[in-house]
Amino acid sequence: MKRIRNGGAKVVRLLIMLLAVAGGIAQSTQASINGALGKKIGSFEGAFFSFFIGMISLLLITFFFGKGNLLNVFQVPKWQLFGGLLGAAFVAIQVFAVPKVGAGATIISIIAGQIIMSLIADQFGLFGNPKIALHGTRLVGVLLLIVALFLIFKGGAKA
Repeated sequence: MKRIRNGGAKVVRLLIMLLAVAGGIAQSTQASINGALGKKIGSFEGAFFSFFIGMISLLLITFFFGKGNLLNVFQVPKWQLFGGLLGAAFVAIQVFAVPKVGAGATIISIIAGQIIMSLIADQFGLFGNPKIALHGTRLVGVLLLIVALFLIFKGGAKA
């Protein structure tokens, strides 16, 4: 019976990882779409409309399917509300960067930043994350990612 439960947990973890891959695909697609939009209407304007459409979508989803309590937002530590500002900056940077360096270089740069910050958050247990030590294997992974960033950027340089 224990084997079945462990096998079920592995399937759930695999499905979550596949969902995360789908999120990465969506993020890369979003970057290209937002970059094209920004070229037509302006970087900040493109970021604004991207967020506006997302806000309307989430408003409808929350209204019809939400199970939480929005009023609890007044009870959370104020630093937890900073995520929206970071999200806006993230989208604005995408809109600006993609037309200049391409989707590939932009996304690998974003991924490098995400991995580096995530490892720092793990190392110190920031933002409520569990502490996970930064050891040699993880450092090698970061170094390989930086090499990938260099190769993708160099390989995509405009002639």
